[in-house]
Amino acid sequence: MRVEHHPHSQLPSTIHRFAEFSRSRPTEEHTPRNNSPWEPFRTRLDFEVAEIALEAAMTKDQTNRLLDLFHRSATGNDSFTLHNHDEVRSLWDLASQRYTRHDTLSVPFEKEVYEFDMHYRPLFDWALDLLRDERLAPHFPWTADAFWNAQSQLPPDAKPLAFILYADKSKLSSFGTQKGYPIIARIANLPVHIRNGNTALGGGRVVGWLPIVVEDQKHTKKKKYVDFKNAVWHTSFYQLLASVEKHSKTGYWFECAGGIQCCLWPLILILSADYEEQCIMALIRGLKGKFPCPVCLVPQDEQSVLRTHELRTCHQSKDVLRLARSMPSEKEKEDHLKAFSLRDVDNVFSKILYTDVHRALSVDRLHTNKEGLWGDHLWKEVKYWISDLGREASVKLDENFDALPRWPNMTHFSSVIAVDFTDGTVLGHLSKIIIFAAQDILTSSHCKLGHLLLRCVRYYVELDIYTSLEVHTEDTIAAGKLALQKFSEIMGEYITQSQPETFKNWNFPKKHLISHIFDDILAKGVTRNYNTKPNEKMHGALRKIYLQRTNFKNVASQILHYDEWLLTLTTMRTELEELDEYNQRDACNPKINAELDKTVTITDAHSSLGSKQGNRCFSDITRMYGTDRAFTDFRMKLNGFLNVFLPQNHIPLPDERRIHLCAEDTITEFRFLRVNYESIVDWRVHRDLLRCNPKFYGSPRYDCVMVKTADKPFFARLVYMFTCSIGGTDFPLALIHPYDVNIAGTRRRRDDDIGLWRVRAKPRSSSEIISVRSIIRGAALANDPETAGDYFVIHTVDTDIFLRVKALQAQSV
Repeated sequence: MRVEHHPHSQLPSTIHRFAEFSRSRPTEEHTPRNNSPWEPFRTRLDFEVAEIALEAAMTKDQTNRLLDLFHRSATGNDSFTLHNHDEVRSLWDLASQRYTRHDTLSVPFEKEVYEFDMHYRPLFDWALDLLRDERLAPHFPWTADAFWNAQSQLPPDAKPLAFILYADKSKLSSFGTQKGYPIIARIANLPVHIRNGNTALGGGRVVGWLPIVVEDQKHTKKKKYVDFKNAVWHTSFYQLLASVEKHSKTGYWFECAGGIQCCLWPLILILSADYEEQCIMALIRGLKGKFPCPVCLVPQDEQSVLRTHELRTCHQSKDVLRLARSMPSEKEKEDHLKAFSLRDVDNVFSKILYTDVHRALSVDRLHTNKEGLWGDHLWKEVKYWISDLGREASVKLDENFDALPRWPNMTHFSSVIAVDFTDGTVLGHLSKIIIFAAQDILTSSHCKLGHLLLRCVRYYVELDIYTSLEVHTEDTIAAGKLALQKFSEIMGEYITQSQPETFKNWNFPKKHLISHIFDDILAKGVTRNYNTKPNEKMHGALRKIYLQRTNFKNVASQILHYDEWLLTLTTMRTELEELDEYNQRDACNPKINAELDKTVTITDAHSSLGSKQGNRCFSDITRMYGTDRAFTDFRMKLNGFLNVFLPQNHIPLPDERRIHLCAEDTITEFRFLRVNYESIVDWRVHRDLLRCNPKFYGSPRYDCVMVKTADKPFFARLVYMFTCSIGGTDFPLALIHPYDVNIAGTRRRRDDDIGLWRVRAKPRSSSEIISVRSIIRGAALANDPETAGDYFVIHTVDTDIFLRVKALQAQSV
């Protein structure tokens, strides 16, 4: 073989025998490029541990916990005996005891029998496990009319064991090709903060996994096939309830934690679900039925009107079904069932004594209000009228939203018109602040129907806030019912006047279901008792298990298996922390512990300052803020305040002389304020975190506050927060810009129509100094673009400020 080189190489041609060529190259010894390639990690083990943490996308907390375990093992403080993945799995199986059962059930359809898999944990067995837990024993009382009525029907020595059940299909895969159908149970006897906690200790628990009937295009939307799918649902659900059915008729004597003998009487008190799932639970025909409500017999074409209708009962539904099945022909049977919008399927809940499915079903604010009445209807109407006014109105609405102040636990919107919101929580936030952003756009002069719609939205938001209260009184129930009545009346006006232009049909279930919401509150307590939100949060964890811990085939058993492990992990971790706390306490000197028990008391201070900026003399402050009129005569104002404040609070003046601070005296600036206040809703202590910062995340942030006076509270903006030392005592103070100009006689009708509370700023030079302890709580104020110096109190950010502003509005009438 002749090899010719390029002429530029100046190498001569060479001749080689073919045998000299081969595919392999001679082995060459290479010196490693780096003898310590793990650097800058100190050791190879350090690198390999960090590598695993990176590959597993471990959080900061998880990484620290892993490193702590390595150090504990290396120092000999604990022994590590695990060898491989299989051993870890077997130990988790042993710890979790594998409670979940699997049954195959058969359901006939058109001369064929179909089999489905149902995964479940017997509901009554799960409840008994909770009752055995000594930590939950003190928390089992619960009260509301439905609970009272259930107790009245039971034998005198029986105690209701009330269940809250939730079921809903959920997408597991990104494209929705794989779905899950979990059943989540909670014990209604437990307090809501435990029950809704989604923890091992008394929280929500996945107790079942319903089969999903694959849609058959040959039968899709056929009445018999829909009945078949409902029959599969109820037959499957019975596997979960079988353990409850028996004891619902006889009761069950049980020794609870603490050795107390109780006769438990199980019942289904609350069914938490969206409308589509409620139709399945109640076995009604849904949207297009003659009577589409699962609770009452409201005609399909009267759902937009607030009116009382005959309530459904489980006895009535059973009688209708029994009579229909006795009729001689299929047509007569179908006509009779249609007359009540019922299906030819036996309802599983009718097997449980003292349980009425129609009373157990509850109005869910997430789907009925936020995503339904607001998200699907009222919000779309608002956008319709904004768009009708043209591009400028759309741009202005986005600008008004972006100008609203940021507030904790509230979404800040920079754009709304071009965005499709799907999250119920975000839609709820949008509903609470839409009036403040649209009040100067949808005016009666520019858009009469748009302004009428804003009046509807005003009462919708008030209704939604009243129904969200954590504690109700007779007054709040009455106020909520009045808001419902006003909303229905003004909506009636809007529907009549707008239909010729919008052609919208307002006869839909979510418009009607709110008429039952206060009946539910009286019967079953506040709406968070049956809100679907805590249950829907659990879908995220199940979806994560599906994506990370299954092979995407026959996923139900894998998901439930891993979920059982997580429950076991949470339980064991809680017990470990209790053990550690006990051992640490026991290891301390008993005498020291005894002294601590006597002297240490935990108190919640009203307020505390943070983000300390250091000491500043008055001359420096004058130089720094000389152009800000709020600081005009700052030192003189402080002198005057202290000379009044200290004697009023029985604090002696130093040397019994009036205070006269000099230009070189110093104060200490702070830019963060924590205020603890007692909510007038639930009388618990809540906390506001407030800022007074010229550059907070790149932008000025000067929060507003509600200030207490001897007469009535007023609103103000924080300008400067500081402590001033007098006689060795630091006094926390604030310079504020008061928004308390008296405008009682000049309030606009528009403000009253849409429920706004307007405040007006004094000249900035009229700033005042107050004690931080006179601040009641924080407040969010929206600027009125039409009137300089005027603001609206955003009273919808939480239930406490809502009731406080409602009280101010009532006083001004």
